[in-house]
Amino acid sequence: MNYKDYIAVVEDYPKEGIRFKDITPLMQNGEAYSAVVNDIADFAKDKDIDVIVGPEARGFIVGCPVAYILGIGFVPVRKEGKLPREVAKVDYGLEYGKDVLTIHKDAIKPGQRVLITDDLLATGGTINATIELVEQLGGVVVGLAFMIELSYLEGRKNLDRHDIFTLMTY
Repeated sequence: MNYKDYIAVVEDYPKEGIRFKDITPLMQNGEAYSAVVNDIADFAKDKDIDVIVGPEARGFIVGCPVAYILGIGFVPVRKEGKLPREVAKVDYGLEYGKDVLTIHKDAIKPGQRVLITDDLLATGGTINATIELVEQLGGVVVGLAFMIELSYLEGRKNLDRHDIFTLMTY
């Protein structure tokens, strides 16, 4: 299946010069969405993963169904102020500014093997922050999985110590 057939490219969003990759048409197609989730689950099956972690919000869209298929848990990484209990946090830069990501301090146990999922690998800022959070809690990141990679932003270079899986490259 050519997954790019299900991606809408929106010009000049969220600002001029950006070609936004909209995954909602893919998610609206049951066959395509199921295939994406199954492909990522197949990548993860031999990694002895204990838990999947996904950053807000599209990481949830990818990670939750993969966790379900693998029969393991999912841990959300949220923006500051969104989690109700004690959190670890990290400041990070993203393509359009700066933000803070958080994770519950008890979400990852030392030594747990973690797959991080998200819809898009761009500069790698959000994923590096997510990796930092997992490692703060003693987790071991054993892979990164994305629907889309924007290779021209070279985010892969910032993540080169990790096993990276992507389904589409622009």
